[in-house]
Amino acid sequence: MTEQDRSTSNAEVSERLEQALFEIRRIIAGQDAMLERVLVCLLAQGHLLIEGVPGLAKTLTIKTTASVLGGSFARIQFTPDLVPADLVGTRIYRPDSGEFDTELGPVFCNFVLADEINRAPAKVQSALLEVMQEQQVTIAHTTYPVPEPFLVLATQNPIESEGTYPLPEAQIDRFMLKILIGYPEHDEELTIVQRQLSPHPELREVLSLEELRSLQEEVARIYVDPALVSYAVALATATREPVGAGVGDLAGYVEYGASPRGPIAVTQAARALALLRGRDYATVEDVRALAKDALRHRLVLSYQALAENVTADEILDRVLAAVPVPEVSTARPAVA
Repeated sequence: MTEQDRSTSNAEVSERLEQALFEIRRIIAGQDAMLERVLVCLLAQGHLLIEGVPGLAKTLTIKTTASVLGGSFARIQFTPDLVPADLVGTRIYRPDSGEFDTELGPVFCNFVLADEINRAPAKVQSALLEVMQEQQVTIAHTTYPVPEPFLVLATQNPIESEGTYPLPEAQIDRFMLKILIGYPEHDEELTIVQRQLSPHPELREVLSLEELRSLQEEVARIYVDPALVSYAVALATATREPVGAGVGDLAGYVEYGASPRGPIAVTQAARALALLRGRDYATVEDVRALAKDALRHRLVLSYQALAENVTADEILDRVLAAVPVPEVSTARPAVA
């Protein structure tokens, strides 16, 4: 494929994705960053954790996305009395036949909304580990694959602590991105209220699941310069060894830095963002735009940080300012 053909193809892909975003925005007012991150996770085959107060259209966003992409959707309301079988399924004895049948749970769909995921105990949260990492569920020694594409979007409420269970580190590390959303601006909220005064418009399917799978394959062909990969690793390393990065005063605030999944998530998400913006190569701006989303939930803060109200975002702002930005080439290496 020539450079001109590649540019034309990327422009067409970007236009199709913009059409999908436009259709979603017919329902969702504002929250542009959240909508973009949902598509980034879809394209990069990752999962998304959204933290925000109630009423910010977290549930409506994923339901609308499923309608625009033609996929199956399931909402699981996490509560303290849930058990793992309520998510993944279980074996049920049928007295009439004298045999056991497998009843698959609601995770067997394209888009799973784990609403208020921190309302359920750790054993229920951990039931999602296999399906998020391997996209399969094992019940009674038999493995069942989930449909493709597959996205888990989880929400949690940051203003309540009573009756909640913090996500285990192994669980939260499986989310590619974690985004924080706040209240809408005045004009956005005005639009939201006005839209509630009339029925929602009929949504049309803009992208089929087959086209989405094709776009996911296209993400794997987005060029990432080695210097950009090194930069993503350097950002993660700086959270583990702040002294070496020149931010030694942060050492007392970070108990554990970002895991290796951090830089993997940064580079994979940067690829998807590049495709979303019509490019066949990732840039430093893509990495910096997604660095906090990919790393904030992978930092384990110390008691000192909690006592002084130092947030993961404040730490990452310092890290981003301290780690030198590389000069990145957008030219693909010649193939011998």
